This record gives sequence, structure tokens and C-alpha cells, in this order.
Amino acid sequence: MEMRQLHYFVVLSEELHFSRAAQRLHISQPPLSVAIQQLEAQLEAQLFQRSSKEVRLTAAGQHLLVQARDILERSRRAAMDTRAVAQGMAGCLRLGFVGSSMYRGLPEALAQLQQQHPQVRVDLHELNSAEQVGALQQGKLDLGLMHTMAVPTGLKAQTLLREPFMVCLPEGHPLTSQARVAVASLATERMVLFSGAVSPEYFRSIRGLCQRAGFEPELRHEVRHWLSVLSLVGCGQGVSIVPACLQRVGMPGLVFRPLRQAAAHSELQAMWRPVPEQPLAAALVQLLQAQMTSAAHQPTPMPAA
Repeated sequence: MEMRQLHYFVVLSEELHFSRAAQRLHISQPPLSVAIQQLEAQLEAQLFQRSSKEVRLTAAGQHLLVQARDILERSRRAAMDTRAVAQGMAGCLRLGFVGSSMYRGLPEALAQLQQQHPQVRVDLHELNSAEQVGALQQGKLDLGLMHTMAVPTGLKAQTLLREPFMVCLPEGHPLTSQARVAVASLATERMVLFSGAVSPEYFRSIRGLCQRAGFEPELRHEVRHWLSVLSLVGCGQGVSIVPACLQRVGMPGLVFRPLRQAAAHSELQAMWRPVPEQPLAAALVQLLQAQMTSAAHQPTPMPAA
């Protein structure tokens, strides 16, 4: 059966008159008659009882009418849904993210996406940077938000945000009296850092900062989540160097101070598979770029020392 035949059949079933049905279909009557005859031959069933006075549906025709309307409606919906997905108006986006992106405008971007495209569903997966790269390569994610990573072959990336590092100190620490902290001042401090296995680029950046200041950082703890870093600092287990956005967490017992050296920055990048094209991922990247840039320029009250 062809969709054209089913469409002709439904119109004729509603009109029960070949001439009126042909006019409604904007065709002449002979092609309509031929299409119905072909459909009956394919189904090996008479669909209409024809006479000089009337056209009536047979029992087989009445059964097919229900099915044909359903098939045509599902075909229409499938076409609309496919078009919407192709245009980035609908569908599902599997999004990987690191925890810090929650303080860099991601929730606001997702809310805006939902408002603009109510049919879009975003499945969120909190993963570290290395895990996201693997998931992208395996086709398990459509878009990843991660700390700066080398871009593997077959993937593309775009930097969304670049912001300075800050020193994170426990309340009452002597360095909280300084408006800006020199990296060299941390030479004798125990450090709580994000794991090098989880985010090698971040780990190398912090280690490089310390080495340029003349010392090797004394690692007290390496952890997998930013909230773990902040929690350990808050309970006096060490100090840390973190992206500026983590001031927005609002965890008690912490004080953030800018670094005197501004050479190193924390970067967040979006990474995705360019083939096949993903309009929905591209649309979300644009929203994230705007939201994260806005969030980076919003002033955050400095905690009291």
C-alpha cells in the first residue's frame, strides 16, 4: 500500500462520491478510480459497493478506514517530529557536564532552552572530563562540558569560558587578611586539588603555577568533585586553587582571594561529535556561551575574613 492510495481511500470514504472526492483531491476522476482498484487488488478485498445511485463502504472498507486514518496521522506526526529534530526544535540531547559548570550559567541556559523549545528533553550526566571524552567517542553523549582537554580525532571543541583561578582558604587562615595572595605564599601549605587523573589539564595548570613560584605543591588530598575540594578546605584539611566560579557555591567556612599572578586561567569547553550534525547541540552551545559569559561577569560578594 502507498500513502497516496490510503489518502485517496480516506477522502473517498468521507465523500462516498467519486466526483466530489476527485475535486477535493484536485485530480480527475479516472486516476482516483484506478488507485482504488489497485488498492483493492493489493488487499484482495472489495472496499466499496458501487452502483449508479450510491457508493458505500463494505465491512472490509470500514475496517481499513480506521487503520488508514491512524497510519496517515502517525505518518504526519513522524514527519513533523523529524523536521523539528532536524531544526533543533525537539528531540533528546544527552549532555555531560563537570560540576563547576553548574556555577557557570548551565542551569540558566537549560531553563532558557526549555522555555524556547518545550519539546526538547535534556538528559544530564555528571562525569569528569576524561569520562566525557570516552562517552562522546562511544556515542553515549551528544555534548560534553568539561575542563580544557586535548581534542581527540573525530571530535570538535569550543571554549565557552575563561576565568581566573582563586585561592580557597578556610576561615581564620592567616592569608585571609591579604586582599590578593601570592602563589609563593602557599609553598608551606598542604594542598587539596582536583585529581590529575580526572582533569589532567587542570592539575598541570595548578602544578605549573606552583613550580613557577619556586616550589612543588604538597598534595594532601586529590579528589574527584569540586564540592569535595571545598568541603576538605572548609574543615581545615588544606588550601586549594580553584576556578573563580566556585565562590557562588555559598559553602560556609570558606574565604576566596584573588591570586596576584594572573597568568593562569581555568577554562571550560564544549566538546561534541561533528558527524552527524546535531542542531540541538549547536543551539545549546550558543545559549551556554551567552549565559556563561554573563555569569562570569556577575560580581560575587567576597566572604568576610
